[in-house]
Amino acid sequence: MGNMGLLDLPRLGRGAVNIGRFAADLFPPNVSVLPTVAVAIVETLQIAFVGTLLGFAAALPLALIATPTLFGPAITGPARLALAVVRTIPSLFWGIIFVVAVGLGPAAGTLGIALYSLGYLGKLFYEIFEGVDPEVLEAVRAVGCNRLQLARYALLPEAANNLLAQLLFMFEYNVRASSIMGFVGAGGIGFYLLGYIQMLQYDRLMTALVATLVVVIAIDQISARVRRLVLVPTSLGAPA
Repeated sequence: MGNMGLLDLPRLGRGAVNIGRFAADLFPPNVSVLPTVAVAIVETLQIAFVGTLLGFAAALPLALIATPTLFGPAITGPARLALAVVRTIPSLFWGIIFVVAVGLGPAAGTLGIALYSLGYLGKLFYEIFEGVDPEVLEAVRAVGCNRLQLARYALLPEAANNLLAQLLFMFEYNVRASSIMGFVGAGGIGFYLLGYIQMLQYDRLMTALVATLVVVIAIDQISARVRRLVLVPTSLGAPA
């Protein structure tokens, strides 16, 4: 702790004073920037939504390929390694990579969120598939189903509720992650957050932070309601 400066009381005291000054400069919030902030938050939501959908679309088939129930180690090993590599890179760094690749703007942020979502959803999904009741899998295998039919009539129906829950959670997380994508020029509210900090316009920063917080809380509440209402039946369907 000493090496990290946590026992340096004079330094901590100066930090407390600086935090107090910073907090005082946040009030009162400057509501004149609300229209600009609102447009940026809508862009942030678009980045999170489209990025999550693209990540989900890529993660689902890759997770099936990484599931030992369907394939052997020669196939699942490389698939899991690919997901691990993608997952290791933070979303902000993916944003930097795509800013270099496609230029500044929301397209870079969307692609960064999509790659990050691919890594995490892929891992979560294949772990969910591994947890499917073996008796259900054996029942489907007993009627001579191939791998595709096993996934269609056993894995996906039985895992549907958990897949939905993880997808909603990923979207909630990506709304927060998208909020700082603008720090690297990848669009969204982060561009304005960084600008207000650099210009020492803390009253405007406070407005942007409060607006973002309200949206995040609303997303959390809506997501929780969807999870309660949209419960996908997990009864085993018979293959045609």
